[in-house]
Amino acid sequence: MPADRAGSGDGDVREVAVAIIGGGQAGLAVGFYLRRAGLVPGEDFVILDAADQPGGAWPQMWDGLRLFSPSTYSSLPGWMMPPWDDASHGFPPRDHVVDYLTRYEQRYELAVERPRRVLSVERSTFDPHECEPLLVRTSHGDLTARVVVSATGTWTQPFWPAYPGAQSFAGRQLHASQYRRPEDFAGQRVVVVGGGNSAAQILAEVSTVTDAIWVTARPPRFLPDDVDGRVLFTTATRRVQAQHEGGDHPGVGGLGDIVMVPSVRDARKRGALEALPMFNRLDATGMVWADDTGRDSDVIIWCTGFRPALRHLSPLHLSTADGHPRTGGPAGTQATDEPRLHLVGYGDWTGAASATLIGAGRTARDTARVVLQQLDDGQRSEAIND
Repeated sequence: MPADRAGSGDGDVREVAVAIIGGGQAGLAVGFYLRRAGLVPGEDFVILDAADQPGGAWPQMWDGLRLFSPSTYSSLPGWMMPPWDDASHGFPPRDHVVDYLTRYEQRYELAVERPRRVLSVERSTFDPHECEPLLVRTSHGDLTARVVVSATGTWTQPFWPAYPGAQSFAGRQLHASQYRRPEDFAGQRVVVVGGGNSAAQILAEVSTVTDAIWVTARPPRFLPDDVDGRVLFTTATRRVQAQHEGGDHPGVGGLGDIVMVPSVRDARKRGALEALPMFNRLDATGMVWADDTGRDSDVIIWCTGFRPALRHLSPLHLSTADGHPRTGGPAGTQATDEPRLHLVGYGDWTGAASATLIGAGRTARDTARVVLQQLDDGQRSEAIND
């Protein structure tokens, strides 16, 4: 290898068949299927994780977070998440999910390498042939891989909307990714911005310790009390399938519709779920609407979603559609401009409900089949079954 392609720190450049970037739910699911097909974790394929502990993004989420599906509908392939049954009627908390993901990678001996941050994925410039492996530069040495699976999720890329006057607001602004517990806001005038499940759950918590205001771009849509993530997953699957077939399937609603988990139902009983329309601007003291009415606040919590964490792929100069890299192929995850790259677990554009625990498994299965075929191992790809 030429001197300008030398590794970034740890001796010789390591060669593997598959490099999976990200040790969260999507990366683990891909690793499960590759292992099932006979590839050896840590040798034939590696899972590289920037975090210093298992669980993907889940350990970074707020303390009181609840899934909006029972354990049986929140599991990765191969091993069902252990049930959770308390006053939440089976909706597992964050720590239960972290424990499950930790035990999952141990159970299948997936040999996740952490903390090992991937800095970039690059094409080899010294050989024009497509069969040349991709170069993966990391914080602890570089490696080459015949196929790369990017499964870095979105948590590290919170989306902050631009609003007039935001820089002049004298209070505190934080994103949902920075929120931890309601006690931190006791006695403060809090504004929660956003109309999805995160906003509803955070509002439900904060409103127990202080006078919280909810602001949404459109009236929030609450699902019936007996509808949870199981229905949303089925609906998302049918919607994506219909779109692929050129039709439309509006269904019950989108994954952004609000599931009435126990804390949100409690907030409804307390009258805390009344949402105000979106303000037009901010000033030093708070929010200002179009009619110049205002409301003072101390804290704004932006529950405004995330964008895919894909900076490590920038050297590949992938073309985009609707703001995302173009993908296709049999699994729908193969980068159109770089067939040696797959993107898994980022949302519907990489598979129906693929950003959820249950959805990640199906997308991982389909992706692993294609990866094995790319490795000229069609016999092993047949070993992957439902």
